[in-house]
Amino acid sequence: MNKIKAAITGIHGYVPDYILTNKELEGMVDTTDEWITSRTGIKERHILKGEGLGTSDMAAEAVKGLLKKTNTSPDEIDLVICATVTPDMVHPATANVISDKVGIKNAFSFDLNAACSGFIYSLITASKYIESGSYNKVIVIGADKMSSIVDYTDRQTCIIFGDASGAVLLEPNNDGLGIQDSILRTDGSGRVHLHQKAGGSVKPASHETVDAGEHFLHQEGQAVFKFAVSNMADVAVEIMEKNNLTANDIAWLVPHQANMRIIDATARRMKLVKEKVMINIQRYGNTTNGTIPMCLYEWEDQLKKGDNIILSAFGGGFTWGSIYLKWAYDGKK
Repeated sequence: MNKIKAAITGIHGYVPDYILTNKELEGMVDTTDEWITSRTGIKERHILKGEGLGTSDMAAEAVKGLLKKTNTSPDEIDLVICATVTPDMVHPATANVISDKVGIKNAFSFDLNAACSGFIYSLITASKYIESGSYNKVIVIGADKMSSIVDYTDRQTCIIFGDASGAVLLEPNNDGLGIQDSILRTDGSGRVHLHQKAGGSVKPASHETVDAGEHFLHQEGQAVFKFAVSNMADVAVEIMEKNNLTANDIAWLVPHQANMRIIDATARRMKLVKEKVMINIQRYGNTTNGTIPMCLYEWEDQLKKGDNIILSAFGGGFTWGSIYLKWAYDGKK
């Protein structure tokens, strides 16, 4: 009998209705549509509006859609992992809140924070529970309300981020399909270039930290770009070489949607034509943990059983990594 592998058997995504365009940003900060597009590839992003709405609300919509389309009862779910950097609150875990909102009662759940790499870290974490034979149905969510930690007077960061959520169902597979391999890495020295200064135990919230804007995302763009453009490509190529894959063997690259130039550089290193690269950054921006599942959701109807797919991401921390998986089902139109 083949070794048990964890396979994605369903996916669903959700974005809020409100669209923040580059044109609207021109009236908020000193920027232009041309400047944003040429440097990032982004034209618009979705923003969650409404009193009392948070990451769990978007995630709950994605999970409800996932359960419905896979004909899965909430009671069948064994585990829920939510990858996020914008939890509803410090505790309880947003995964706990999501479970409550969708009626999942028989599972345990927790959050995982690895910045923009969180979704692929969570996929691998979840896969080990499946491979052990302990669990049969695991939901992995990538969700972030980045608008809650973005300073809309800072033109370097407010142009980049949007809000979104995606969720996948993982189940055991004995036919060689599913997650085949992964490479995950961390370099904690990179934290100085991309972080949130206040709100943690080192610098708890105070009038001073709020007045100084230290609860907003802090990003040193050039340093982050330089590290990301090399490391995200390196690890994608490394996992191909490790598994004796050529560009011809790859059906799709699913890159984290941080910057169009980083995506292009990764595809070039892998020798992939653009037609094999999932790109939706122009419509959503960087939704952090939402980017990879949103790509899979939008391209689902083009995916075929047995497709070789590479997921690759880079995030603050620094964190980065890549996953090689064989898609487990034919997408439906």
